[in-house]
Amino acid sequence: MTNTIDDLEKADVILVTGSNTTENHPVISSYIKRAVSYLGKKLIVIDPRKIKLTEFSDIYLQPTLGTDVAWINGLMNVIISEGLADEAFIAERTNGYEDLKKAVEKFTPEYVEGITGIPADDIISTARMYAGAEKGSIVYCMGITQHISGTDNVKSLANLAMLCGNMGIEGGGVNPLRGQNNVQGACDMGGLPNVFTGYQKVIDPDAVKKMEDAWGVEGLSDKNGITVTQMLPKAHEGDIKALYIIGENPMVSDPDLNHAEDCLKHLDFLLVQDIFLTETAKLADVVLPAKCFAEKDGTFSNTERRVQRIRAAVDGPGDVRDDWDITCEIGTRMGFEMKYDNASDIFDEIARVTPSYGGLDFDRIEETGLHWPCPTKEHPGTPVLHIGKFTSGKGTFHAIEFVPPAELPDDDYPLYLTTGRVLYQYHTGTMTRKTDDINERAPESFVELCAEDADKYGLANGELVEVSSRRGTIKVRARVCDMTKSGTVFIPFHFAEAAANMLTNAALDPVSQIPELKVCAVKLTKVA
Repeated sequence: MTNTIDDLEKADVILVTGSNTTENHPVISSYIKRAVSYLGKKLIVIDPRKIKLTEFSDIYLQPTLGTDVAWINGLMNVIISEGLADEAFIAERTNGYEDLKKAVEKFTPEYVEGITGIPADDIISTARMYAGAEKGSIVYCMGITQHISGTDNVKSLANLAMLCGNMGIEGGGVNPLRGQNNVQGACDMGGLPNVFTGYQKVIDPDAVKKMEDAWGVEGLSDKNGITVTQMLPKAHEGDIKALYIIGENPMVSDPDLNHAEDCLKHLDFLLVQDIFLTETAKLADVVLPAKCFAEKDGTFSNTERRVQRIRAAVDGPGDVRDDWDITCEIGTRMGFEMKYDNASDIFDEIARVTPSYGGLDFDRIEETGLHWPCPTKEHPGTPVLHIGKFTSGKGTFHAIEFVPPAELPDDDYPLYLTTGRVLYQYHTGTMTRKTDDINERAPESFVELCAEDADKYGLANGELVEVSSRRGTIKVRARVCDMTKSGTVFIPFHFAEAAANMLTNAALDPVSQIPELKVCAVKLTKVA
């Protein structure tokens, strides 16, 4: 997030899109609901499903799946044509504005209505509300990123924020909500194929030299690695022989699961390190048991970039070990000694080689975490990014054209499918589905559809339905409600025995390599 969670209550208008916040981030949703209910803030919700947060919204727009660039360009078309843009901010702090103006010129409200299904008048009123706010915050999640146009979607939201001068101010910003508790920290630590810690590029000779000196080695690679969505096909092709998976369950979370399983089975060696025997671990040659978060010391970096201490509350069962300890032991046995006494030693090394973490240590964050960047011991941390200037100097507007999803409904598969989470289960169910009380609340998968589509396919609430795509078929219960519009269905992805990702499309965003998990084409068949 460019801003803090607390900042949501300082915004005049909050625009939430691609985030079922009340179910996926219930604590953060409480800030949004409080801002609206008790502080008089305005809320815009833009989502293909009529999620709980719409009950608190001043404006709710329900676009067709995969049309985010179109409606964002439509908002900017209205803002520019009506003279609502922050011209002073644009002139002082941005580049590329003329190209943006040309790109959005054709995205009139009427044109956008034809693509998205959002009424033209609603595009106009939404643009006026967001642009008319002194401080506007944009909140988004994986409903924006998990598309072949995910990078374009994020850039478009940044365009919108800059257009209205909503960057570098309290109550503003572009604020992605991370999907799990330490996703931000994993990225910060170099858990991406093209960076070291703190987003230092592996193709930068200075960064490579610094890491070589810190670790006492020579010959570190200066080439970008590959993403997990590229690894599995390469395993199938034989280019990758072995895979080491830590705390990930791709046999439930990856798209096109039949193909994903086939890829994993092509490996010569699969090593899985996890806290439970997951669906992926069952395919492994070796499984290494690790401690869970409550059994170890270390840090998490949360969605607002706050680096926080975690501490062991209980001992781990049996002979489980810390993740870092397991990895260090493997590295040592492979010929490079990785020796640390504790998590604090590791964090001190992180601070030495990572400019944005340079001022942090366990003592400084013992009581309260700090936001990076925090480059020196005297620095107080940075709750709000981009105050006064952007990291690169000026912000760049990107002229972006609308690209439809990789797979659209047709005569054979006439419905859109989108996927997501429910409140009571968590991600692939590795932890939550082992809890009886939770399973009473959310025991099985379902397909959510509107009454019009239920009548069309002769389905009643609770009946068993076969849902098929070009990649697979699952059987789930029908849940008839008013959350989706006609032509769109929703399935949660937590349930391995009826995995939504048997159906989803593995088409990738060309930049981020994220799969298009949020939209594909399916058909429904009533089970006799």
